Amino acid sequence: MNKRTGTALAAVAAAALTLGSAGCSGDQQSAGGKNPAAVHEGTAIGGTPQKGGTLTVLSNQDFTHLDPARNWVMNDMDFGTRLLYRTLVTYKAAPGKQGSELTPDLATDLGTPSAGARTWTFHLKPGVKYEDGSPVTARDVKYNVERSFSPDLPGGADYAARYLAGAEGYRGPAEGKHLDSVRTPDDRTIVFDLRKPFAEFPYATVMPTFAPVPQAQDKGPQYDNRPFSSGPYKIESYARGKKLVLVRNEHWSAATDDVRKAYPDRLVVVMGLKANQIDDRLTASRGADASAVSWGALRPESGAKVLPDAKVRERLIAESTNCTDMVQMHTGRAPFDDVRVRRAVQYALDRDAVLTASGGPAFNDLSTAYMPASLFGGKQPDTLGIPVTGDTEKARQLLKEAGKPDGFTTRMTVSTGDKGRAEAIQQSLAKAGIKVTIETVDPSAFYATIGDTGNRTDLVYTGWCPDYPSGSTFLPFVFDGRFIKEKGNSGNHSLFRDDATMKRMDEIAAMTDTGEAAKAWQRLDGEILAKAPAVPVLVRRWPLVLGSNIAGAYGHTSFGGQLDYATAGLKDPAKSRD
Repeated sequence: MNKRTGTALAAVAAAALTLGSAGCSGDQQSAGGKNPAAVHEGTAIGGTPQKGGTLTVLSNQDFTHLDPARNWVMNDMDFGTRLLYRTLVTYKAAPGKQGSELTPDLATDLGTPSAGARTWTFHLKPGVKYEDGSPVTARDVKYNVERSFSPDLPGGADYAARYLAGAEGYRGPAEGKHLDSVRTPDDRTIVFDLRKPFAEFPYATVMPTFAPVPQAQDKGPQYDNRPFSSGPYKIESYARGKKLVLVRNEHWSAATDDVRKAYPDRLVVVMGLKANQIDDRLTASRGADASAVSWGALRPESGAKVLPDAKVRERLIAESTNCTDMVQMHTGRAPFDDVRVRRAVQYALDRDAVLTASGGPAFNDLSTAYMPASLFGGKQPDTLGIPVTGDTEKARQLLKEAGKPDGFTTRMTVSTGDKGRAEAIQQSLAKAGIKVTIETVDPSAFYATIGDTGNRTDLVYTGWCPDYPSGSTFLPFVFDGRFIKEKGNSGNHSLFRDDATMKRMDEIAAMTDTGEAAKAWQRLDGEILAKAPAVPVLVRRWPLVLGSNIAGAYGHTSFGGQLDYATAGLKDPAKSRD
């Protein structure tokens, strides 16, 4: 899925000194041999929450989308599926590796395959209700799957479009048109017919696409402002860009839900704050801020205050995002239609400088492949062997071979939070004669901007996170040219269309031996890297300083290290207020 848009600015010298030199990849090591940012890795902190109170979320941005048909940005998806709506299947609410395990949610089990995994059947639990007390039905899940095809609802997960039989050319349920490949023989049974075997289909049903939306509640694009709750909370008020207030859905039943604990009475998301204010408030943890958490990651320069302070480190979680940051190049537009130019960017890029701008090795690992280390058995290969500081001479040689001896000018779009990283990229490419103008976009509008394939810049800084532990949920989504959209394009922001690559993807997807398929995806990663549609840069951690009254908190491995809202709550609800 799309990585979350960044919230970190350029690191100042003090932060770089505190976090250690950035001359190598890997975790920052303290005197005791442990990365100080990762002390609580794989564990929950704060003890068991008590029921009640108000959990406040401090944010510098609005949500990209809350509509489940459009929600495919990591932190938005965590928030939506843990609090507002349920999906057929979800991830366990647990820290560490357990968080990558599937568990039934709306469904009674993880689905039953038939016809060689071309057909999947799910049965819904009885007693699951919406916020008005009406029952959740299989037809509501079918309806949301269908509405995810609507042209006026771009940006969502496209597993349905990729795998459902007869989905080609379908444009949603407008005018009463429905998908024959999604059947609902009764209120509690839903059957999916796929165009090809897909043994991993239960993982796809974790996506918000497979949450229920009753047709009577659908308001098209406006549904983003008020999704109808099937989860433990419902929206009391939502002022875009300012404040979202959630209160309990009195019709949610814990008896039907093994995942969500719903400890707080209310959740309040306060938006429009400055990132440095959020860091400072949570570090101090005074008054109401003791019952608050941050929406975005700790800024690199704030690490200089947090890491040396043992008391604040007790409230720090910093799981790996498992997402690869990349510079993606528009391969369909000159000069980036020339592989020599793209390879020149690979060689010119000083990843070490970007690492420093991102807070150093305590909060990041350098990336030498597209897929994260988790999909390579724990360590990425370095097939290109490019120095971490780049190779300007090699880059200039490639530009000369491409007929660009004097370099060229281009533009790069980044989220406002990634400006520091963009400046490090800009400076390193300039040494090779590639002059980059940076265009920043508010995080809430970032993916809509770069997803407009006709009006975007040649370079974008973004990334991708595997939706589950398989190469099939990474490389095809980032490099398969058959699913590029004119509007709402996701993943393949290099607009890479390569017949040999796409053919190989289909061959690997058809493999029945998952071990062999995993090795094949790993080899294909290196083959695509040689064609240079994008430059892998970093895999970040997601550091969060929590208020001192927060309990049951951990970074969820399947949500990119973001706080798991299913279990977070307060030590003492009486101390909270909003």
